[in-house]
Amino acid sequence: MDLLGPPIDKTAVDAQLDALVRRHAQAGSVGIQVLNMIGSRAEGLLDRLPAEVRGRLGDGTQEALRLAMSAADRSRSVVGGQPEWLTRAVTTAMGAAGGLGGLPSALAELPVTTTILLRAIQDVAAEHGFDPAEPGVQFDCIHVFAAAGPLDHDDGSDLAFFSTRMAVSGKGVQALIAKVAPRLSTVLGQKLAAQTVPILGAAAGAATNYAYTSYYQQMAHVHFGLRRLAIEADMDHAEMLEAFRARAALPKR
Repeated sequence: MDLLGPPIDKTAVDAQLDALVRRHAQAGSVGIQVLNMIGSRAEGLLDRLPAEVRGRLGDGTQEALRLAMSAADRSRSVVGGQPEWLTRAVTTAMGAAGGLGGLPSALAELPVTTTILLRAIQDVAAEHGFDPAEPGVQFDCIHVFAAAGPLDHDDGSDLAFFSTRMAVSGKGVQALIAKVAPRLSTVLGQKLAAQTVPILGAAAGAATNYAYTSYYQQMAHVHFGLRRLAIEADMDHAEMLEAFRARAALPKR
């Protein structure tokens, strides 16, 4: 993505930074509502899963991310960018179906939802003018998954992922998948557990998928919005990140 005109001024930069900070702050609000609905805390959800399932989450998540990257990339040649509301509607319906049958159906639904979430992140990248086919953009799309999930909203964890960088290449993307998978396995494990809540399974599945999709769309907007803003302002990306982090750390007004 190239700069097409003169750099935007400080006033415009500050306004866009404030908008991105608001997006970041709002990202986990739906997740909190989900936890209230199922009457649980995020840290207690994983205890509801069988030990065998918990033990397989790490390797399963890493493989799901690899498959999701391949499937999401292929889907772009068949189906163009989708409106964000439509993606949320699709994943919400899938979450309801996954929760209806308890843990077996939730496990079957999980890799499909992971692919759709990654595709949603790619769509946001394209919206901000980046090509999802480029290795660096693919790297950043996986990077968005490093943010804390909506059921475990943590500003420190969310902010940390913005500044981590590795070698941007095909191997770098695979290395990042391996690095992100353990954290994401916990996040997705919470989603699975929420979908197994007795009686509320279908409703919890729909609500968690809506929360996850909204959350990662918002975090993708923050991630790629900052990259685009750095280009438009002709600023070093690291300098832009520091400005964002400083604003995000300010007391809420």
